[in-house]
Amino acid sequence: MRRLIVTEFVSVDGVMEAPGGEAGFRHTGWVAEHGGDGSAAHFGFKLDEVLEAESLLLGRVTYEGFAGAWPEREGEFADAMNSMRKDVVSATLTELEWENSHLLEGDDVPAAVARLKEGGGGPILVAGSRTLVQSLYGHDLVDEYRLMTFPVVLGSGRRVFPDDAAEKTPLRLVDAKAFPSGVALLTYEPAR
Repeated sequence: MRRLIVTEFVSVDGVMEAPGGEAGFRHTGWVAEHGGDGSAAHFGFKLDEVLEAESLLLGRVTYEGFAGAWPEREGEFADAMNSMRKDVVSATLTELEWENSHLLEGDDVPAAVARLKEGGGGPILVAGSRTLVQSLYGHDLVDEYRLMTFPVVLGSGRRVFPDDAAEKTPLRLVDAKAFPSGVALLTYEPAR
């Protein structure tokens, strides 16, 4: 069975919204303040993570952002992002232009994701994709959460986990790394 890994940039207060400078958000571009040019050590981890993964699972908004950015970029990270399989969850998209992208078929997204996990192969990464992540969380489909935590409190914005979760979900810390930039990578698994 394949592992489904949610990997997110988050603030200390759990906000994931607009880390890269996306327009139209109150707090945007907060990753850039901590080595956002890609030279910081924590981006070496992100490269290793992408090279380890076999595919991406993305929601529509994240897919559109990535598809608008990565095909124009060069380098090892861009090559991995562009060539790997991308499964996209969307109720509105009918065609995908980014290389090796596929619409996840069916109205029952949790069942479709469960089928993806049942297949053979390497890890499935989910980045960004807040609505999708919250659905996967609610259906207990996530095997690992990698929260790259940036030393900033934003005070508002969309968060990784739902504000109205029905019950608490215990997690087990499986790894923690601190980088010279002040960024910390916290890796959790559900404590099932």
